[in-house]
Amino acid sequence: METDEGVTTAEGAGPAAGEAGRGLSRGLALLFAVACGTAVADVYYAQPLLVTLGRDFSLGTATVGAVVTLTQVGYGLGLFLLVPLGDLLDRRRLVVAQLLLLAVASAVVATAADAAVLFAGLAAVGLLAVVTQTLVAFAASLAAPGERGRVVGLVTSGVVTGILCARTVSGLLADAAGWRSVYLCSAVLTGALALALHRLLPTGRGAAPAGGGYGRLLRSTAVLFARERLLRVRALLALLIFAAFSVLWSSVALPLSAPPYALSHTGIGAFGLAGAAGALAATAAGRLNDRGHSGRTTGAGLVLLSASWLPLALTRQSLWALAAGVVLLDLAVQTVHVTNQTLIHALHPAAGSRLIGGYMVFYSIGSASGALAATSLYAAAGWRAVCALGAAVSLLALLLWAATRGSDPIPSAPAPSAPVGE
Repeated sequence: METDEGVTTAEGAGPAAGEAGRGLSRGLALLFAVACGTAVADVYYAQPLLVTLGRDFSLGTATVGAVVTLTQVGYGLGLFLLVPLGDLLDRRRLVVAQLLLLAVASAVVATAADAAVLFAGLAAVGLLAVVTQTLVAFAASLAAPGERGRVVGLVTSGVVTGILCARTVSGLLADAAGWRSVYLCSAVLTGALALALHRLLPTGRGAAPAGGGYGRLLRSTAVLFARERLLRVRALLALLIFAAFSVLWSSVALPLSAPPYALSHTGIGAFGLAGAAGALAATAAGRLNDRGHSGRTTGAGLVLLSASWLPLALTRQSLWALAAGVVLLDLAVQTVHVTNQTLIHALHPAAGSRLIGGYMVFYSIGSASGALAATSLYAAAGWRAVCALGAAVSLLALLLWAATRGSDPIPSAPAPSAPVGE
């Protein structure tokens, strides 16, 4: 059924509407989490390797951040161009196809002979790694309304754990067999995962705007942003928190690889485990959202994010301070991110791919900007200046939340309407 505003109600929402409310088993939710973490890790394998990549491809300290930035640019394009297809095509087939292409892109990076091929391969890796967000939207559509926060929290924890453990895995493999082995192993693992998911994932799609194809699907994403103030606010928060996240993780390898520490790839990547501990602790955020505490959860997360830069600023004096700051920062980012995704998906559940895809474009913009700014600032002014930048971005996010919290609509249950048309 379609209203005069082009909003299709649940009666005509298609398979996603029928799937929603049936619930999602914990085993299948864990499978979604593992798949998400495995795919998104490809975007972050390069971060502990920046110094090595810079040396092998003759990249200066100020420009080595382009390794991260180009990947995030590709990710941003994929969020806008590919993720909405989850509301138009069969999601299982879409997931499998993107994973197979992601395996090919990883193989291109592994065999790159010059910087141009490296950058092209990394951009393609970013473009295709957005399969993670298709999986998040798929899992949210399968979850019963009363457990959606828990499911999104569990699956998103897989994403963040994949991001953080990618650094550890990357460091270990690079020290054992060279940096190219990281991407070769990734290509094999991603291809195997695609075959497994082809057998295990259920079929299903969201509900695309009635009477239109891919073009209208993309335009409807803009309509969602124009109509939903909550989506706009939460997207801006995503831009800021992931800019802060990227300021840390795109530059921390630089001071750790220099004297007095001069850590190996493995040593640098090990700090991803500390971040993973913080991210896993934030799974409680989903349960708090289900109980109606989204505002408090967001505020607490942003306060922790701002505070995390105090111990991070002491990195050159103490690795324990760095570890503490990493735990706080990743706990904070995961808490706000889970809250954001739970709230925006509830606006129009059958348009979940477009909602999450559009929201994550801002994540990608923030990540790319943070990476480029942090490495440039480190080259010009050192680690303390990088921490000052991260703290300023974090405080700006806190101020944005404080200024908008009173007027934000916080849905207590999923809205009955599904996709928005033109």
